Amino acid sequence: MNLVYQTIALIFIGCCSNVIFLELIIRPYPGSGNIITFAQFLFIAIEGFINYSKFGRVQPQIPLKHYFVMVTMFFLVSVINNYALNFDIAMPLHMIFRSGSLIANLILGMFLLGKRYSARQISAVLLITFGIILCTVASSQSLPKNKTKVEENEHEQPVLLEYFKWFIGIGMLVFALIVSALMGIYQEKLYRDFGKYPDEALYYSVSKIHLLPLPAFMLFTSNIWQHVQLFNKSTWFPLPYFTHIGLPIMWLYLMCNMCTQYLCIRSVFILTTECSSLVVTLVITLRKFISLVFSIIYFQNEFTIYHWLGTIAVFLGTFLFSNVHEEILNRLHLTTKKKDNHSHIE
Repeated sequence: MNLVYQTIALIFIGCCSNVIFLELIIRPYPGSGNIITFAQFLFIAIEGFINYSKFGRVQPQIPLKHYFVMVTMFFLVSVINNYALNFDIAMPLHMIFRSGSLIANLILGMFLLGKRYSARQISAVLLITFGIILCTVASSQSLPKNKTKVEENEHEQPVLLEYFKWFIGIGMLVFALIVSALMGIYQEKLYRDFGKYPDEALYYSVSKIHLLPLPAFMLFTSNIWQHVQLFNKSTWFPLPYFTHIGLPIMWLYLMCNMCTQYLCIRSVFILTTECSSLVVTLVITLRKFISLVFSIIYFQNEFTIYHWLGTIAVFLGTFLFSNVHEEILNRLHLTTKKKDNHSHIE
C-alpha cells in the first residue's frame, strides 16, 4: 500500500509539474511542439534502453510487429497533440479536450468490439461531450473580433484565417482522440490474444515505444533546428553557486519537462500494475483537474463561467463513468458490517 501512495504522489508531482514547464516553453515559443516531443522521446528512449531493456537484451513476449503498430499510433497522438498548440489552442482547452478520451473509447468500443454499456456510462459520456462542446464554443468566443463594421471590412481576411487556423487545431485534437482510443482498443486486443505482461508494459513498452519512432522526427528537422537556435538565444540562467556557468533558460525548462514527463509516464505504468483501472482513472482525472486549475490561476489564462461549467461537466462525467461512488459506498458498507459483527462478538 505504501508503494501505491508513493506512486500516486509521484503522478501528481510529475504530471502536474510537466504541464507547468510545458506552458513555460509554449508561451514564448508556440511552435516548439516538435522539439518538446522529440526531446521527451529521446530522453525516455535512452534511459529505458539502458536501464530497462538492458541494451536490447530483454525480448518482448508480444511480437515486435504489434509494437510497431502501437508505436505509430503513439507517435501520431503525441506529435498531433503537441502540434495543435500552434493553432491558437489555449492550454486549458487542450487539457480539457484530452480529458475526453472516454468518448472516443466508448464509441469505438461499441463499433469495433461490440461492447455494450449501461445507461450510467452512456449518460456520463454525454455529460463529458457536453462539457467539451461548451468549452470549445467558449474558447472560440474569446478569439479577437473587430468591433466596428469598418474594421471588420478592413481585416475580414485575417480574422477568417484566424478562425480557420483555430478549427484546424480543434480537428487535430479530435483526430488525436480517435487514434488514442484505437491504440487502447488495439492494446486490449493484444492482451487478450497474448496475455498480460505487467513488467513488459512497464519496462519494454516505455523504452521501445519512445525509441522506434525517433527516425520519424527527421520530417521535422528544420522546425526542430529553428527552435534549437531560438532556445540558444533565450535568457541566460546562471547555475546556483556558479555565476560564470549556466545555460539558456529555455533549455532548463525543456530538461525539466523531459524529466517530469518521464516521471509521469513511469508512475502511471507502475500504478496500472498495482491498482485497478478504476483507481487509475480517478487518479489521472484528479491530476488533470489540479493541473487545469493551476494553469488558469498561475498563468492567468482566460476562463469564463462557461469554461468552468464545461470543466465541471467533463470531470463529473468521468467520475460517474468510473463508478467510483458505488465502490466507495460498497467499502463503507463493508466497514460498517465488520464493525457490527465485531460488536456482536463482544
